[in-house]
Amino acid sequence: MSDRFLIFVPAYNCENQVPRVIADLACLTDEPGKFAIALIENRSTDSTLRRAEASLDACPLPDKLLIQNDENYNLGGSHKVAFDFARAEGYEYVIVLHGDDQGSIRDILPLLRKGGHRNLDALLGARFMKGSTLQGYSMLRTWANVTFNLIFSAVAGKRFYDLGSGLNLFRRSIFDNGFHLKFADNLTFNYYLVFGLADTGKRLAFFPINWREDDQISNAKLFTQGITMLKMLGQRIRSKQAFLRAEHRITPRSSYPATVVRRWSPSEDPA
Repeated sequence: MSDRFLIFVPAYNCENQVPRVIADLACLTDEPGKFAIALIENRSTDSTLRRAEASLDACPLPDKLLIQNDENYNLGGSHKVAFDFARAEGYEYVIVLHGDDQGSIRDILPLLRKGGHRNLDALLGARFMKGSTLQGYSMLRTWANVTFNLIFSAVAGKRFYDLGSGLNLFRRSIFDNGFHLKFADNLTFNYYLVFGLADTGKRLAFFPINWREDDQISNAKLFTQGITMLKMLGQRIRSKQAFLRAEHRITPRSSYPATVVRRWSPSEDPA
């Protein structure tokens, strides 16, 4: 792999899970210089920031950053911080790996080593396609997700196998025109994003992942999310162009400032 990847780890109130996520990234030491970690902490109310710093300090990868949002921007806002940072630092690809330890970086590595990302703008992890595994998911949640995947696919005219898992890869340059900035900053950001990718002609593909829930705390409320998604579908059906141009954020922002808490560079002596 000759590309440069920024692994963006969004973290909020996952003090018990984020050390496991960072520890698992040690598997990337066989690819020196290819991967950097940017953990973006979203103003947690627990010890996520402290435990993230300790975990990054112990991680053998040399190029690491701990960033804290100046305000709580929610999951979508943290994505926008990451894409801006990746552009400023010159990374070609951004890998999103959620800090709650439900997915693993190992699921995407075989595809990267084969160059499966190079002819795509987005390579999206899918919990609900053939070859994937799910642990700790109820039948109701699985059914609801599969149903909405099919509905979104029909509306977009493109097959979606997942509307937003916690393991995805994006070509960073696709965000340079800011088409994503008005998408909601909350947990629905990825729902808007898959529509945005399809509606702007981006090349995307899905791959199966292994997904589990054990000690994680879900921020998604099934009924509330379902109502929100139905409203979103109604907007998109009425006008694709208007949907892309519309302001979907509760709090519009001109920027998403964040602070680098600590940066580890490859030249540092890990001892």
